[in-house]
Amino acid sequence: MKRIKMKSQFKYQTHKVGARFGEASLRLICTMLLFGALMICYVHQVQAANQYTLSQVMDLALQQNPSLRIAKAQEDAAAAAVISAKSYINPELEVGAGPSRYRSGNNDTKNNWGVALSQPLEFLDVRTARREIAESNVKVAGASAELTKLELRALVKNSFYAVLQRQAILKIVEDDRQLLRQIKERVKLRVDVGESPKYELIKADTESLAAERDYQTAFVRVVEAKAILHGLVGTAMPSEFDLLGELPLANSLPTIQSLRDLVSQSPQLQQVRAASETAEARLKLEERLRNPGLTLKAGVDQDPDLTSFRLGLAIPLPLWNQRQGQIAEASANVRQVQAILSDRELALNRDLEAAYQRYLIAQAQVAAFENGLLTQAESVLKVAEAAYKFGERGILEYLDAQRTHRAVKKDYLSARYDYISAMLEIERLLGAEVVPGESS
Repeated sequence: MKRIKMKSQFKYQTHKVGARFGEASLRLICTMLLFGALMICYVHQVQAANQYTLSQVMDLALQQNPSLRIAKAQEDAAAAAVISAKSYINPELEVGAGPSRYRSGNNDTKNNWGVALSQPLEFLDVRTARREIAESNVKVAGASAELTKLELRALVKNSFYAVLQRQAILKIVEDDRQLLRQIKERVKLRVDVGESPKYELIKADTESLAAERDYQTAFVRVVEAKAILHGLVGTAMPSEFDLLGELPLANSLPTIQSLRDLVSQSPQLQQVRAASETAEARLKLEERLRNPGLTLKAGVDQDPDLTSFRLGLAIPLPLWNQRQGQIAEASANVRQVQAILSDRELALNRDLEAAYQRYLIAQAQVAAFENGLLTQAESVLKVAEAAYKFGERGILEYLDAQRTHRAVKKDYLSARYDYISAMLEIERLLGAEVVPGESS
């Protein structure tokens, strides 16, 4: 009876311990599942937070890029120079004192003192020319800031689409790498069973190694493109990020004549025109500084026995220096800026013609790929793959078809990127948006 009772107690205790152990294990499993779910949610949130569209990247670049802050500081400095140009010259106060002795033999020494006040006054035409220079510099700084912004937008767009294009090429190369690995395994199996000669395995190994090399190259090019884009945006974007979007195929551009008509409105020419206004205002100032103004003077002198008051007027006489050198230098600067304006206009038209021709070539290439080359390459690949599976052709023909299909897809992506790059160049030259942005 005692043994039966002890066995019953032992079974009861064992069952109790097992129940406790089961509950602890269940709680542990639930905790681990909950922790895993939280980690998955966190990873998805981090990945989503590090994904950017073109508009988001553009906003970050416009907020964080140092070149824009430099341009803004230059604008502020130019605006402050206008205040300086409108300010009047400060008056001067002169105070003096010292001992006085009589020359008549009287040895008494007494003190005398004097106070003088002078106020330089510029002529109105001098002040006007000085103000015009400062206001023209404000226009130059504003045009430079706008030009910097447009240059940055074009660079960010170009870098953004460069990343997308290289990522698309990386995807093609990665798919080919996986496919060639599968082909290599199948060829190895067929060689092992004696259905295919050994040279087919050698060829498959060679193609697989080449695909691995192409994948590493494409991966490095993606990293390089992302680094360039990150350098344009700044630290507001994390070093590890993904982009959302695709290479756009916008509507056709206007005719070249319509684009030529927009050259005169280019920010580059507006900047040079503002610099030309500044040069002309500086020439006026140098001419008027021959006789810049006059100085009003007033003072009082107190001798021991005499008090005298003085009012005076000082006018500079341009006898020896009539500012011939400064005027000649300013005149040459005016001619230089005008020549720069003409040269810049010619360069813009020349660059616009070249960019438009690249746009037409890329547009024709894209149309050729979409109207037949892609379909033909894919059809040839399917025929070669089917023939290889049924034993009608060898591995060499199939690999050649695969290589041709891959090259056609890469060339198509390159043509699309060249198409966008040409339009972005036209956008940069004209200062007008011709490549539509994506909505965030």
